[in-house]
Amino acid sequence: MDIKLEKKKGLKAKHYGYIALGLLLLFAGYQLLFGNSASTFRTEKDKLSVGEVIQGKFDDYITISGTVAPISTIYMDAYEGGRVTEKLIEEGATVKKGDIILKLENMNLYEQILASESNLALKQNDLRSTKLTFDQRQVDGRRSLATASTDLQRLKRNFEQNKALFEEELISREVYQLSKENYELSQKQHDIIKLQTENDDQLRNTSLTGLDADLARMQKTLGMVYQRLDHLNVRAPADGQLGFLDAEIGQNITQGQRIGQVNVLTDYKIEATIDEHYIDRVVRDLTAILERNGKAYPLRLRKVYPEVRNGKFKVDLVFTEAKPETIRTGQNYNIKLQLGESSEALLLPKGSFFQSTGGQWIFVVDPDGGEALKRPIRIGKQNSRYYEVLEGLDAGERVITSNYDSFGDAEKIVLK
Repeated sequence: MDIKLEKKKGLKAKHYGYIALGLLLLFAGYQLLFGNSASTFRTEKDKLSVGEVIQGKFDDYITISGTVAPISTIYMDAYEGGRVTEKLIEEGATVKKGDIILKLENMNLYEQILASESNLALKQNDLRSTKLTFDQRQVDGRRSLATASTDLQRLKRNFEQNKALFEEELISREVYQLSKENYELSQKQHDIIKLQTENDDQLRNTSLTGLDADLARMQKTLGMVYQRLDHLNVRAPADGQLGFLDAEIGQNITQGQRIGQVNVLTDYKIEATIDEHYIDRVVRDLTAILERNGKAYPLRLRKVYPEVRNGKFKVDLVFTEAKPETIRTGQNYNIKLQLGESSEALLLPKGSFFQSTGGQWIFVVDPDGGEALKRPIRIGKQNSRYYEVLEGLDAGERVITSNYDSFGDAEKIVLK
């Protein structure tokens, strides 16, 4: 008798193989669709800026903004302190060198000058008295020398006469001996007076030379004292325009205080600031161009300031030929500063991608425009329009030049 066999319920061994295969296919599909989501970014093509790499002439210049300033500015500081009594010229006025701008008064200075005059007068009188004393002593010395010479001649003649008489035994020995002693004494006195007169003459010449120099110095000192009085008149140091004047009638000005400035308007310069990225390439005597109303005005970089503030450093440029007729202090101009010679190079349009990548990599769009892949590059010089490409790109390739901050760590950009 046959027995009916019932089918066993549950999963068989082959079913486990089907399940494993299905899970494997699901995992592969998941990885295919979502596994690279962390390195892929999707965005609309219209929201991006795309530029083309071209082969062309690279002009090695940068565009900077500059402000017109006077060719030089001369500051006025107070030589002497005092109270302002008159204000003769206002700010903005044209001045000539030596024009009186302010008048000051200083009572203490007046008293000091009077005291100095009195002291100098006393010293001058003392020096003159000393000179008179030397002159009188010279006169007395010469008078004494003349008297001694006369006495010497007379006593010598008397001695010679007595000597002859004594040899003929016409006078006594005592008379002869006395005339001899008087003659010898007179000769010694004459030699002493002569030596003293010569010494006095040497001392007089030496002393008077020094005294004359002292008097000249005192006269110069007195002139400088009077000059301090003139410094109470604040004068324009040069021809130009009075830029600002920080003084009012009745105001007390201290010695050395900055009062104002005079702008010399015989010429102009351009003051500009440049990013510190170019500090090693910006040197004196570089050329630049200022364009205005269709005309180009050549400039020369005259001075590079060594300080860097807020990531920028300052330079001064001057016109080498003509300058705009309507130029005025305070006007702003865009200037092309030439850093080097022009050369053939691969040119990459400038864009804000540089702030995100530092120029070390870029997204290159594929030929069909559906996606862009990250690629390392090397950038050289730059101007206001282009970067010079040294490695990583070819002419004709298109790249994304807009900002990359929203892309995160994506390696690929899918363009919709």
